[in-house]
Amino acid sequence: MTGGPGAPEAGALAPAGAGVQRPRSSFVIARHRHLKWKVLDPLEHLLMVLCGVSIGGFTLSVFCDVVTRELGTPWLWLQLVTTGFFAWGVFIGMAAATRRIDHLNLVEITKRMRGPKRSLLEITNRLVILLVGLAMLVFGTQNCLNDLGSFRAPSLIPLATYTASVPIAGALIVLFAVEQIVNGWRHGFEGPEDADDFAGIVK
Repeated sequence: MTGGPGAPEAGALAPAGAGVQRPRSSFVIARHRHLKWKVLDPLEHLLMVLCGVSIGGFTLSVFCDVVTRELGTPWLWLQLVTTGFFAWGVFIGMAAATRRIDHLNLVEITKRMRGPKRSLLEITNRLVILLVGLAMLVFGTQNCLNDLGSFRAPSLIPLATYTASVPIAGALIVLFAVEQIVNGWRHGFEGPEDADDFAGIVK
C-alpha cells in the first residue's frame, strides 16, 4: 500500500539525521543525539548564550577602548573588561565545543569505522579530553585559590574573577566527556551524521 502525496517511495533511503528530533532550543544542535543526555541540553543552551555575550562584550569593549583613546580620554578600566570577556569566552567556548563535538575529535576518520575498532578510538579520544579537563579542574582550582589574594590595579579586582573560568570549564569538559563515553558505550558511536561529507560541520 502506497503512502499519501509526498511520501517517500518504498526502499528509498532517508536523509542523514532524518529520524533525529531537533531540541526545542535553537542553540542546541541535533547532531550526535545518541551520545547526549537531554537533561544537559539547557546547560548547552546556556553556554552558547554566554559565548555570544562574551564575544559581543569583548568586541564592544575593544571598540570603545579604541574610540576613547583616539579621542584622548581613554577609559583604562576597559582593558579589565576586555580581559574578562576574553578569558571567560575562551574557556566557556571550550566546554561548549566539547559538548557539541565541534573540535578535539577525529570525526572525519572515525565516521568511516564500525564496531569495536571505532569504539576503541572514540573512547581513547574522549579519555584524552577527560584528562585535559581534569587537569584544568585540579590545577585551575589551585591557581584560582592562589589568585584570591592578588588584585589588578587600578580597580583592585581579584584575579580569581578571571582564572575561575579555567576550573569551571574543566569541570564541564569532564562532565561532557563522561556523558559521551557512557552513551557511546551503551548505544554505540555510529550515527546518521556519518553519512555527511563533513560530519563536524552544521549545514
